[in-house]
Amino acid sequence: MADSYVEDRPVTARYLDPLELVWLATARRLGLTVRRDPDVFAATDGRGLLRLSTREHLDADDSVAQMVFHEICHWIVNGREAVNQPDWGFELDWEEDGREYATQRLQAALADRHGLRSFFSSTGSYRGYFDRLGDDALAPLDGSPEEARVAGLAREALARADEAPWSEPLGDALTSTAAMHALVSPFLAHYATDDDDPLPSLWDPSRPVGVDP
Repeated sequence: MADSYVEDRPVTARYLDPLELVWLATARRLGLTVRRDPDVFAATDGRGLLRLSTREHLDADDSVAQMVFHEICHWIVNGREAVNQPDWGFELDWEEDGREYATQRLQAALADRHGLRSFFSSTGSYRGYFDRLGDDALAPLDGSPEEARVAGLAREALARADEAPWSEPLGDALTSTAAMHALVSPFLAHYATDDDDPLPSLWDPSRPVGVDP
């Protein structure tokens, strides 16, 4: 051939996972800028910066979507002004705080509205608590005063989540996630990884998760 069609080409766009795009956009709608940082798991600076760890430092079931969702739930539980406090107002050396349990409950309750509880399961060290929540994510697990307090915090947070600034962006993101889940589901029966990964897809609702409440 007189003219060659083999040549270097300019790269003018970047592929991004659609779900990641949805939740990064949701963070931005809420005034949060997400940046990746290998030195943290998740951290906020109180000025709108949300840092998330890089892929090599995360577990296989961690995702930007779940992590952004969880951090927004922290914000809602800790109150409107928590966005102006580093790490949503948690102390750096805190070991146990009822607001974390309330966040687990809020995350489950909001996900339940769209049939996404297993998809958006907590992936941190409080996963055991998340997995023990019953069908009603706001119901106390026992008769202790602390469980009653935590459930009360979660109920207050759920009411707050239905207000500005969270209601519309979160509703849009969860609706979009559920729609993607419905689109992906028909393909799961024929899905196989390209590297013999023994783990099932996070999108598969039939995978075994959690423990009995």
